[in-house]
Amino acid sequence: MTARDSAPRRRLAFAGTWYSGDPVRLAQEVDAWVADAPAIPGTRAIVAPHAGLRYSGHVAARAYAALGPAPRSAVILVGPSHHVAFPGCAVFPRGSVDSPWQPHPVAVDLVTALTSCSNLITCAGADVHTQEHSLEMQLPFLARVQPAVPVVFILMGRQSRGVSFALGDAIARSIAGRDVALVASSDLSHYHDAVTARRMDQRVLDALDARSPDALMAVLEEDPQHACGGGPMVAVLRAVTRSGPVNGGVLAYADSGDATGDKSAVVGYAAAAFGGVA
Repeated sequence: MTARDSAPRRRLAFAGTWYSGDPVRLAQEVDAWVADAPAIPGTRAIVAPHAGLRYSGHVAARAYAALGPAPRSAVILVGPSHHVAFPGCAVFPRGSVDSPWQPHPVAVDLVTALTSCSNLITCAGADVHTQEHSLEMQLPFLARVQPAVPVVFILMGRQSRGVSFALGDAIARSIAGRDVALVASSDLSHYHDAVTARRMDQRVLDALDARSPDALMAVLEEDPQHACGGGPMVAVLRAVTRSGPVNGGVLAYADSGDATGDKSAVVGYAAAAFGGVA
């Protein structure tokens, strides 16, 4: 076995359940969604949901369409850990991340830079990453818009102010001078009726439109149920605004009831994009 063969590989766990396991059919679905939304020149960071594609795929596509096909040197993806608890942030260390098509190599230089910035950011392998959907659900879109781009997979355990801001600061330092795109993976409120969900979600949407990590963090500290990936959104928004004000905001909003017809207990989804100089 060669060193390349033995390198860590994050394999797909949700193909055929949360999204189509047929790569041809999946490509057709994703490409159609992305083609229906505009690219936004200068986009440096996006927010996208991580539910099954039948519920949120059309929303996620708005964010990835904004990111556009211009090649980036790497993409850093930040999502919440739903199943494994840990105090800081866990980064997939090296090797590759499978997509439904070509794999994405891990951007090891960025992993090294990030872990050297803060002791809250550590490397973790399959025990943390294998069964987590929040980042895998980004891959059907990322792999079509930015094929085989090097990636950094970061899962957040504790989504506190300290961890979120430390990660945002570390990302900002690590990507300075490089054309690296950022992705925050988050759904919004869970299992409220659609009217209540929209009222709760609007506070998150307003903070995203204000491009304010502090305002978003304040909403989440008041009630973490506003978003399951609030920490990732705060971290990415803080990273992209560290060098000064940026343009951008919310691109789309929907809830799961739009797909199911059941508005009694929904999950909210948003797409947002940020970049340029305000």
